[in-house]
Amino acid sequence: MRLARGVLAEGGLQALGARLVAHFAQAGFVAADVPVLQPAEPFLELSGEDIRRRLFVTSDEAGEELCLRPEFTIPAALAYLKSGVVGRRADLAFLGPVFRHRPGESGEFWQLSAESLGRSDREAADADLLAEVHGAVTRETGAEGLSIRVGDLALFARLIETLNLSPVLARRLSLALGEGRIEALLDGATSGAKPEARGLARYSGVLDALKDADPREAKAFVKDLLSLAGISAVGGRTAEDIASRFLDRAREDAQALGPEQKAVLRRFLAISGEPDQVSRDVRALADEAGLDLSEVLDRFDLRTGFLEARGLPLALMQASAGFARNLDYYSGFVFELRCAGAERPVAAGGRYDRLFERLGHAVPAIGAALWLERFGGGDAA
Repeated sequence: MRLARGVLAEGGLQALGARLVAHFAQAGFVAADVPVLQPAEPFLELSGEDIRRRLFVTSDEAGEELCLRPEFTIPAALAYLKSGVVGRRADLAFLGPVFRHRPGESGEFWQLSAESLGRSDREAADADLLAEVHGAVTRETGAEGLSIRVGDLALFARLIETLNLSPVLARRLSLALGEGRIEALLDGATSGAKPEARGLARYSGVLDALKDADPREAKAFVKDLLSLAGISAVGGRTAEDIASRFLDRAREDAQALGPEQKAVLRRFLAISGEPDQVSRDVRALADEAGLDLSEVLDRFDLRTGFLEARGLPLALMQASAGFARNLDYYSGFVFELRCAGAERPVAAGGRYDRLFERLGHAVPAIGAALWLERFGGGDAA
């Protein structure tokens, strides 16, 4: 990583954090905070496997499962819903320690989180946040050789919708994209792998029995089995989550991608370049395959225009059709900033309207995290 100056040596994490908060304040972001101790259930249900498995979990006297906050986005969303201003714009900046299991490293690290909630002009809001993050990193940390990578999960979601895949397979493809194992899943989804090949031979009878069962009854059956076994959570997953995944496995044998669907997906995932070029390439693919992606591509192009208007260097920006962030609640624009030679990004974020949908509200939202230790050469998670 190349830094123009030793930013952490000039006062440490808190001083760097204060400069970053001040930068976002100039753009209208209000400094906010949330408790370190949070209810665990929202993170178990909404955050994704990468965070679930690294939670620090405890419980209170009443038996409620709690955790140390692993990030700010979910607590910020919950606080917004309790604030009485739902539907209004709220630009918030959070600074402080977050906590995740990290083998061989401290489980505590500092993060700045910028959350922009309630803006219905989504594409403009996407561009504004990325511009502010880019400005904060370049002006307040002295980072050099920054690269920007962007993607749009709405493109992938619309693609698999137009391919008429089953809900189970579509969901598994979306999860695999975020977890970086989409190619392996594409191979498995077309191979007709049986339970034996997936290490589930001893459950083959149960899987066969559940394959065509009513989903609600089947899930209740699996949850009852887990309850009888005294299992409430495993590896950060709730009994509800375990039951859902088991039922997904039960239906896998009926899910298979045809060769044409597989070819379309592989070609889509290989598309990358400057944003305008990616748009042209995806449009060409959609036209050849007879798929209607025009609406999401029009929004993609609109966002690109806003990015250019904000002065972001499009020629140095890599857009990738298959780029995703490993959080279940991301549902649209995603991005990351990386210093030259660095293994991991110094800042990343994305649109998470899906998080509010799963919390029962329609709130447009986009946010970003900046990992302060990484500006000193560390590799905070």
